[in-house]
Amino acid sequence: MRILGIDPGYAILGWGIVDLRGNKFEPVAYGAVTTDKDMDMPDRLKHLYSRLMEIILEYRPEVASVEELFFNRNTTTAIQVGQARGVAILACANSGLEVYEYTPPQIKQALVGYGRAEKQQVQAMVKMILNLREVPKPDDTADALAAAVCHGHFGPVRKLMR
Repeated sequence: MRILGIDPGYAILGWGIVDLRGNKFEPVAYGAVTTDKDMDMPDRLKHLYSRLMEIILEYRPEVASVEELFFNRNTTTAIQVGQARGVAILACANSGLEVYEYTPPQIKQALVGYGRAEKQQVQAMVKMILNLREVPKPDDTADALAAAVCHGHFGPVRKLMR
């Protein structure tokens, strides 16, 4: 199974694609889509959508695993990240992918075995599970790979309703 993991963001959207064969994960590709802070929000969202559509077309994942939003006190940021998350889900849905979502504690539990693990612990597990030479940067990329691995561990338990 080929899994696309997404860590939503409007400045940096992390993405990672892994193949799951049996119980072994293999990295396929990963990176981040970035937008310039001087771009208008509609243009930022359009860029995120276009780039994700290109990634999906190039790597042909079978499912998408999207990290749920962590709401902090800054509601403006939360709304903007929510818009980017919506665009990511739309790109996946328009590409025919089933979309699953996982909370940050679920992702931490799947990778580290503890839902309140530190970010560095999750990153170290991403590196180890995928047999990478170093932790992917930026952090959003490692988080996206973690979301993909989480889906591989949990399977289709949190499908977004269409």
